[in-house]
Formats: sequence, C-alpha cells, structure tokens
Amino acid sequence: MSGPPDADPSVTVADRERHASDPPRELALDCVVAGIEAAHPAAVVADALALDGDVLTVAAADGTATARDLAAYDRVVVVGAGNAAGHFAAAVERLLGDRIDGGAVVTDDPVETERVAVLPGDHPTPSEAGVESARRVRAVAADAGESDLVIGLLTGGGSALLAAPAEGVALGDLRETTDALLASGATISEMNAVRKHLSAVKGGRLARAAAPADALALAVSDVTGDDPAVIASGPLSPDPTTFGDAIAVLDRYGIDAPAAVADRLEGGAAGEVAETPGPGESPFDGGGVDVWIVANARTALTAAREVAAERGYEPLVLSARMRGEAREAAKAHAAVAEECRAVGEPIEPPAVLLSAGEVTVTLGDDPGTGGPNGEFALSAALELDAAGPDGEGIVVASLDTDGIDGATDAAGALVDDRLVSDGPEGPLTREAAADALDAHDAYPVLDDAGALLRTGPTGTNVNDLRAVVVAERGGHSDDGGARADAREGGSEGTK
Repeated sequence: MSGPPDADPSVTVADRERHASDPPRELALDCVVAGIEAAHPAAVVADALALDGDVLTVAAADGTATARDLAAYDRVVVVGAGNAAGHFAAAVERLLGDRIDGGAVVTDDPVETERVAVLPGDHPTPSEAGVESARRVRAVAADAGESDLVIGLLTGGGSALLAAPAEGVALGDLRETTDALLASGATISEMNAVRKHLSAVKGGRLARAAAPADALALAVSDVTGDDPAVIASGPLSPDPTTFGDAIAVLDRYGIDAPAAVADRLEGGAAGEVAETPGPGESPFDGGGVDVWIVANARTALTAAREVAAERGYEPLVLSARMRGEAREAAKAHAAVAEECRAVGEPIEPPAVLLSAGEVTVTLGDDPGTGGPNGEFALSAALELDAAGPDGEGIVVASLDTDGIDGATDAAGALVDDRLVSDGPEGPLTREAAADALDAHDAYPVLDDAGALLRTGPTGTNVNDLRAVVVAERGGHSDDGGARADAREGGSEGTK
C-alpha cells in the first residue's frame, strides 16, 4: 500500500546532556519527552485506528469506539487543521492508502504526503497564507457529495491556522483581536467563543459546508476537558456559544475590538447575522457528523507516569486540567512537592508529580519575552529557593507539547532548587528572577541560566505538560556541573 514515509515521533532536546546532568533532572526530562512522543500522530494512529478490509475502526481516548465501512462511500476526502495536522494526515495516509481520494490540511509544521495537500499557515496569530489555506480546506469540504465521507483531522493550534475571516472582517481585524485575546489572560474557551463568531469555518461552519456528506472528525485534544466545540474552535462540532457570549468575553477583558469585529458581533446579537449552528441544528440533527477524541493530555500523562514508575519513582498525577495564572499554578505545584519532601504527603519520595492542562499569563502594557511554561518554571524556582531545605532535591520541567511556548523558540524550561540563589554561585539571583517574573520577561533570564528547553516543532499538541521530580528525603541530586555550564550553554540552537 502506497503512502508517505514512516514518521519518527522521537523528540530531540537541544543540549540534552547538560540538562540531564543528574538522575532527577534526567528523569524530569524523560517524563515530558515520553509524553510528547506518545501523543505524536504516528503513535496515536497506530494505537487508535485499525483497518480490517475496508472497515475503519476508531478507538477513542475514553475507551469507546466506532467503525466506518469505507466501501460504502463513493469518495473519502480529508480536511483538517492544527500544529500536528500534517503529521496526522501522513499517518492516516499510511493506514488508508489509496482509499483516500484527496484532501487538504493547514499546519505550521509541514510534512511529505501523497494524497492530502499540506498547506501553510501561522500560529498563534493568523496570516494571509493561513487564510488562503483555510479557503482551500473549505472548498474540499464543500465539494463533498451526499455519498462521500469527510474525515476531519483536528489538533491544537487549529484556531489560528484555520483562518477564514467571516464576511466583512479583514485579516488585520482578526489578527488584532487575536493578539488582544492572547494578551488578556482569557481561557481558550473564551477566546474561541470570539473566534468562532468571526469565522467562515469555525463553530460548525465547516461541517455545514460539507453537508450532506457524512463527517468523521478525529481530534488530538489540546483543551482542558476535551470539549470538541473548543478544539480548533470546533469546525466540525455544534457551537453552544452565541454572538452575545463573544461580546461578553470582549467586555470581561476590556478589549476594544476593531470596528468591523464589533459591528459583526453586535449585528449577530441583534439577529442581523446568522448564528453558528448549534446542537440539534443542521447539519448536527441527523447523526451524519461525529467527533472522536483519539488523544489528549492523559495520553501524555500516562506515558510520563510509566517512565517514572520504571525508574523506581512513585508517580502521582495531580490533574490533567490545570489552569489559571502560570505563576500561581507553579506555587501550588512547588508547595505539594515541598510537602512530599518534608513529610511524605501526599506521596512518599522518591516521587514524580505530573500535571497537564493550560496555564495562562495576563500581560501588562509593556511585557517582555516568554511564555506560560517559562513563567511557570521561573515562579517554581523562586518558590523552591524560598522553601529552604524543604525545596532541596526538587526538579521542575514544564513545557508546551507542541515545542512552542508562547511566541518563543523554546518549548519551556527545566529548573531545580539551585537555579535561584542570593549567593555568588547561583546562575540567577532572587532579585533578577522576581523582576523578570513581574515583567513577564522570563525568557532572557532562563536563557542566560541555561534552563530553556528547545525541541523544535514536535509534531503534536496536547497542551502543557509538567513533571516535578522529588528526590528521596535526606538526599540531594549531584550538581553535575549544571551551574558551572549554565551560562555557557544557554543560547545554543535547536535541532
């Protein structure tokens, strides 16, 4: 069966040897890398999809399953969007081969395919290239007939990449609104409520374009709770939000939207613009559209937990739904780790605390450079230093599984209790760390300290992943030259 070459889901971390300078640091790194690799579409398709003759079976992340007889359709076409959409399309091509009659996906991480066009787009802010690509994706869906099957491949990042502004809204208006939402601290659900009402494809409109064809959407979730209506802004899902909800989000965060955006939302709230299709409305009223979550944050957490257990550490998953301000979430993680270290609760060390989800950063008027995971790591390092002996022997790795933390070239950071110190031996003083945190400028100080993790694009996106390693009480990981080498290696490139 023909198809694109096999993908390598392995993740390369730049300067790995320096980061993994002692066993706890190596374990923290290995846990998060294992999580990313488990969520790569090549691994996900191998685990979740199976083909028996012409029957495609899909096993969802929640243990449920569905099947489609591809021979019952005249054509099978593929559409999709997201950071991992290219890798997803390539993996599905390898499985289905010439059963796929064509298609198009948009991504910022292109790969080689034979039957599905992999089109360019930009993330996290939409671009002209993304607009043109989104139009092509919509055209593929709209060309599907009543006897065709549209397979949708949706992953994190799809909201920005599938950028097809609604009538009357220019790309500049969409970019300005997106940038304001990203800086506001709004949740992904809130941001997507706005974006869905400014789009020609989001909020179920791509499914409407594909009707009356059947649609089978496969999603790699990057959102807390795995709501299909939020993943990639739900192009193939009914939309429970309204124009009024979108206006409320802008009001809640004090966002002064461009005139074209305000006019569209206000017109929609007044009934002058058609609402997005909701639950029970066409095309979601006949059972022809189905969305299945095939991987999510728990996919990554499970793999990370297995690595910890194999090394003799007791793993504890705190939550797959962590949210809130990055610096505050880091304080909570550090506090739990300190409690483990001090009294063996809620788990006796050596232990690994794991979490996933999405933390956010509310930016001020003149923010610096960084992302939520870098800010999380820097805040955690400050807390561990302040904890004294109870913070010793604790390592924190926090990264975005797509390899892009905010708008930086780093995936996140790996820190320990020795990063921040008021002594001359420390790579970062408490004052410098606190100032950088207050200015939302974590990237430069973490880079100088050699703490940034750089992976390049990973081929997946299941949101943030964190591993907090707590060494056995009474012990402390060997310095391994990490501090001495930190400033020398802080700015080396990625793969």
